[in-house]
Amino acid sequence: MKAVRIYAYGGQDQLTVEDAPVPQPGDNDVLVRVVATSVNPVDWKIREGYLKEMLPYHFPIILGWDVSGVVESVGKAVTQFKPGDAVYSRPDILRAGTYAEYISIDANEVAFKPATISHSSAASLPLAGITAWDVLIKAAGIKNGDRVLIHAASGGVGSLAVQLAKARGAYVIATTSAKNSALVKSLGADEIIDYRTQSFEKMVTDVDIVFDSLGGEIQQKSWQVLKPNGILVSIVNPPSVEQAAAHNARSAFVFIKPDAAVLKELATLVDAGKIRPIIGAEFALSDIAKAQALSESGRAVGKIVVHVGNP
Repeated sequence: MKAVRIYAYGGQDQLTVEDAPVPQPGDNDVLVRVVATSVNPVDWKIREGYLKEMLPYHFPIILGWDVSGVVESVGKAVTQFKPGDAVYSRPDILRAGTYAEYISIDANEVAFKPATISHSSAASLPLAGITAWDVLIKAAGIKNGDRVLIHAASGGVGSLAVQLAKARGAYVIATTSAKNSALVKSLGADEIIDYRTQSFEKMVTDVDIVFDSLGGEIQQKSWQVLKPNGILVSIVNPPSVEQAAAHNARSAFVFIKPDAAVLKELATLVDAGKIRPIIGAEFALSDIAKAQALSESGRAVGKIVVHVGNP
């Protein structure tokens, strides 16, 4: 099979498109023929070696942790899937990834693909969707009527977070650039703040939940907008417990794991028309370096999809 592998940590030049062995599924695995995958920041952060202390790997590594495809075969202990099923997943990050024509995944990490969208759209959902779900629902406990501030609302995670928050009955305040404001508004945002020309911390008050996907100075300023006992949840770096206490607020940090139950919930929302994936760019597997470069630029709108095989 064709796969993208790296043999050492480093830049985009480490990405090698080559022939690799088709993985052999274990008793509890499904072998998925990959139709599409997508690029997430964690992909190039692993490639650069930023996470090597946290995630032990043995080279060569196949990157990529979003997939939509078709079940090719199943292990002898698998009963919930059969060859030909259309599925999607955010698989275990310590196993071989999805920048390949085939991937072996634990069946408990797989869900049926949303029926109303293509494999390309479905491939954009797992990692970003689970992240938005874990932040808003599991960590923050979002409820009807909450005021939610979502940073970087036009990005892959942010665009889904806006829609999920609205589906839960929240009032959504979103930061984005002026050129993406119409898109974010169409996703359901009630207020738009242009981060280039406006200071959100001067315009927003009494927020129940801050969704921080940027860290740094933005995270620091976000404490100011929270109401008492509000919560700041970050997916970049753990917020300061001391700062949370000083602002009479709460904090949480989210680093997701595979979660087929959440994927089932997301599929239901997609098929009910309450969430739509936003695809900002599409690449062939052979152009994976360009796809990662776009992700690294921080200028991508929605998700970056990579086409691998035929539906």
